[in-house]
Amino acid sequence: MTDEDFMRLALKEAQKAALQDEVPIGAVLVEPESGKIVAKAHNKSEHGSDATAHAEVLAIRKACQKLKAKRLWGLDLYVTLEPCTMCAAAISFARIRRLVFGAEDIKGGGVLNGVKFYEQKTCHHRPEIITGICSEECGQVLKDFFKQKR
Repeated sequence: MTDEDFMRLALKEAQKAALQDEVPIGAVLVEPESGKIVAKAHNKSEHGSDATAHAEVLAIRKACQKLKAKRLWGLDLYVTLEPCTMCAAAISFARIRRLVFGAEDIKGGGVLNGVKFYEQKTCHHRPEIITGICSEECGQVLKDFFKQKR
């Protein structure tokens, strides 16, 4: 499978979130050599009453539990929106190999925008970063969701 294929799986997770009236962001953790999906998740902050229940954090938690490990060496994370600073830190702490995201988040992103977490001297692990995969579709899911809210 390609980066685009995995991002489309993350988009399906984002669509699940939208159906649950959650901000539509989806994440998929993949073992790149085998193409095996290790974990999938979507935002659950609103109805889970948990400010940390972002798609990335939930996928990391699921993968750690499944693999019985606190480090996810060698795994790739696909997420529909640029991670916030909290999620960027979690990705670093989990030692994820590669971060692939669709749309940039000018207001709340923590990777290319905002604090640019991986550029800080205090960052212990920097994943390889790939951006722009299915960016139009990833951005459109969010635009459609918020248009309905207004």
